[in-house]
Amino acid sequence: METDELSLRLKGWRLATAEVLYYMPDHPSLLQSFMWQTLDLAPQYPRIHRFLNFWRSEIDAVIHSVRLATGEHLAPARIQTADVILHH
Repeated sequence: METDELSLRLKGWRLATAEVLYYMPDHPSLLQSFMWQTLDLAPQYPRIHRFLNFWRSEIDAVIHSVRLATGEHLAPARIQTADVILHH
């Protein structure tokens, strides 16, 4: 993990994945998918919003829907103990 990425993760940024379903104006019945991952700040997601605004203003494809998945924030590891009984 690079230093810039680590510093963002320590400030609460997390990996976000956006799946954009879109269609071209001349083929509205054909949905296509575009996946994009970036570090972003939940719950505002400024990078995702900038990207979608750019798409709407600069790309001919029409956005049908966007699905967003995000990972957990960076935190110390949690260790749990478990009892295991092995039978012969």
